[in-house]
Amino acid sequence: MSTTLRFGPELRRLRVEAGLTLTEFSAALNYDKGHISKVERGERSASPELARRCDAFLGADGELQRLVTRPETDSGTAGSPAGPSRWLVGRRAVLSAGTGALIDLGLKLGSQALPSADDPLLPSFRMQFDQLRKLGQSTAPKVLLPLLETQTRMIAGLAADARTASRAPALLLASRFAEFTGWMAQEAGDSDSALGWTGEAAELARAGGDPYLGSYALVRRALVTMYGGDAAGTVALARRAQSSELPPRIRGLAAQREAQGHALVGNEADCLRSLDRARELLASDDARNGAEPVIGTSHVSDPAAMSTGWCLHDLGRPKAAAEVLDREYRRLPPHALRTRARYGFRRSLAHAAAGEVEHACAIAGDLLEVMPAVPSATVNSDVRRLARELSRFRSSRSVRDLQPALARVLAPAHD
Repeated sequence: MSTTLRFGPELRRLRVEAGLTLTEFSAALNYDKGHISKVERGERSASPELARRCDAFLGADGELQRLVTRPETDSGTAGSPAGPSRWLVGRRAVLSAGTGALIDLGLKLGSQALPSADDPLLPSFRMQFDQLRKLGQSTAPKVLLPLLETQTRMIAGLAADARTASRAPALLLASRFAEFTGWMAQEAGDSDSALGWTGEAAELARAGGDPYLGSYALVRRALVTMYGGDAAGTVALARRAQSSELPPRIRGLAAQREAQGHALVGNEADCLRSLDRARELLASDDARNGAEPVIGTSHVSDPAAMSTGWCLHDLGRPKAAAEVLDREYRRLPPHALRTRARYGFRRSLAHAAAGEVEHACAIAGDLLEVMPAVPSATVNSDVRRLARELSRFRSSRSVRDLQPALARVLAPAHD
């Protein structure tokens, strides 16, 4: 018998063992009684969202979730790294050969020679990085990507032509540009390019004497696998980035990502343990001293708390998730439109799953207005989940009024 056909009988067995009538159970889950009945009889398939909620309510420790086949993920959410850009081919030779090799690769900007890393341009590039990171909160990723690629190769060129003492700072800054380029590529829906840029960031960092960014690259890769629905891959990658020799911030972000991987399969005990570890490590982090760009999010003041709300939803506890996300969302800076959209839609999703449909629609309505300015492949995954969740409440006027705006955001983009 397939896992899908086993889900219904197993759900009914657990419900009866818990002493719940079908009416009581469906009311507790905010699902139609007839739908739950058909699922138990095998006449309807259970969605991953329903499986999560049943799992949490009945304390099945992920067993019900494992009986539901996950839907196909969008194209581009997983894959092996492809070359992010032609300029990176032969980059190792460039870094050792100097300006001549850069010119041979076509990296000269017009007739202007590349400046030296000893010039005061490097601090200017550092300021540009902060500005571009902020701009990424209110600009379409595809608009920023060409500029980010240009700046990355320019700074790598500075490193190639620099004296030994000046080369490391240029390489390290180039690595941060490459890492941010990878994030924007993922936001644009190109996960292969995102992985490729992340790998280049790690190599540039190692060449610059930073042995740690390579481990953070594992955390970034785990984000790609998480959005691809690969829980086991997410956990495995995140665990590799938690060596005791690494800085607390990287270990804390890795523990946070591990928690999200555990939540995908309903493993609540390991999820909460990972969140506790992330909270402790991030609280001890002293990286926010302004000397270097902050690794990971720079707009979420308490990443572990925000991730707790995220995980609670995936663990099938939407009401608790909504309470945490509401609190943490209020702490986000007003200008961080992309971050507000990311956690705002997750917040709307939690309220919808908790049966607070009108409130969920009100939250989503405000966010949908800004989405054209900050399109995001990763945020769209939660918008799709929200659309599925709200489809159970078609009789609601709030849901009907929201449908056109939802459809516009989810419509395929045309270049």
